[in-house]
Amino acid sequence: MSKTVYIIVGPTAVGKTVLAIQLAKHFQTEIISADARQCYKELSIGVARPSHEELNQVPHHFIANHSIDEIVNASVFENEALYISEKLFQQKEHIVMVGGTGLYIKAFCEGLDDIPSIDPSVRTSIIQSYESNGLIWLQNELAQKDPAYWEQAEQENPHRLMRALEVYIGLGKSILSYQCHQKKQRPFTVKLIGLEMDRSLLYERINTRVEQMVAHGLEKEVQSLLPQFSLNALQTVGYREWLPYFNQEQSLERVIAAIQQNTRQYAKRQMTWFKKDPTVQWFDASAPHLLDTIIRSL
Repeated sequence: MSKTVYIIVGPTAVGKTVLAIQLAKHFQTEIISADARQCYKELSIGVARPSHEELNQVPHHFIANHSIDEIVNASVFENEALYISEKLFQQKEHIVMVGGTGLYIKAFCEGLDDIPSIDPSVRTSIIQSYESNGLIWLQNELAQKDPAYWEQAEQENPHRLMRALEVYIGLGKSILSYQCHQKKQRPFTVKLIGLEMDRSLLYERINTRVEQMVAHGLEKEVQSLLPQFSLNALQTVGYREWLPYFNQEQSLERVIAAIQQNTRQYAKRQMTWFKKDPTVQWFDASAPHLLDTIIRSL
């Protein structure tokens, strides 16, 4: 099977975008983004979307192609990414995929199982409890009932947490049990390239990047989205932390510190997810001549 998708994975801020562009140029191919947030056209600074210069170097797919009021999930990504890859493989032998959303990558590589229907009253009850008791209640419920999912969940995203709790209560099993027992066959080979670096260095990069986001106008970007803040797409790191600030309950410094902390925690969960996959070949992202090292190993 000559058609190959090289998938670059790893935590946020480790340098995946730069490597993806370099690798795509090497193979004279295009990039599919596997990021659950960069697909939204309204989100740019807070999701560290590649710059215009980077996007112009290599054609990118699944970036800024959906609106925040659309439902975008792993199933949507699977279908779109498979369609894009089929089209690209008509002219190319290789494709580069890059992103930190583990479930999207898993869906693309292996497929997803269908989750059986659940009594709608279960979701209604969960929503009512969440609205009455808040996010901490929801987090505690899921951490207690489904600790395996909780460990890798977007822990600040109430919509995803409510969905996981709904599946557990309604079906008696973790949502993870529906994430694909039987791998679907794909008409291409997948090679997973993992980037990692010393934790202290990664955390320093995360802290610096958040400061740069704020300097580049993140506050203004979030402010423009306030009328739509109930949407699922905005229940994510880099956006949710601003609500107390705009409600005049928290200082800008506290907002920045909260985003930095939550991003570091997210990076840790990303590594936990990807380290469980024995097929990932890992490389030190801070090592010199990284591209050459990776190409020699392929």
